[in-house]
Amino acid sequence: MDIKPAVLQIFDQLTLVLENLSNDEYSKASEVLHDNSIGQHMRHTLEFFTCLFKGLSTGVVNYDRRERDVFLENNTLEAVRAIKSLGELLEHLNENQPLKLVRNAYDQSSDLTMEVSTNLYRELIYNVEHAVHHMALIKIGLKEIKPELVLPVDFGVASSTMKHRQAQQANA
Repeated sequence: MDIKPAVLQIFDQLTLVLENLSNDEYSKASEVLHDNSIGQHMRHTLEFFTCLFKGLSTGVVNYDRRERDVFLENNTLEAVRAIKSLGELLEHLNENQPLKLVRNAYDQSSDLTMEVSTNLYRELIYNVEHAVHHMALIKIGLKEIKPELVLPVDFGVASSTMKHRQAQQANA
């Protein structure tokens, strides 16, 4: 499965952040993140992967029903443990499987749910893109919380953007 290396790279980059933050830095509200913390973005990202992996046993994935574990968003060691666990689950995935994605209606006044056919590979791709988006926000928050932390150049940048930049440099 070609998406595994991308997921593992994200897990490695998230772990790098966690290993360089104290719990206070990790859980500190950031003004540029509208008073959210690095930990809240990290938890949110990891819980999407968790929802996907939990859904494999039933064939149903519902990202709206995440746990929203406050301990995970306040404790760097717990987040590192979660990443390691997710990485182990990822390593055991060898084949695609059909899934149903269940989402609450996007209209806040509606209690209806939507069900869409999908599959494991498609949802892993979605989770990678979702993670990159939140990593970009984490990067912005880190400039306020811990500006001296140097991140990889591709942290929070889509692979297509990195390839485009490389092509631009090669053509310059």
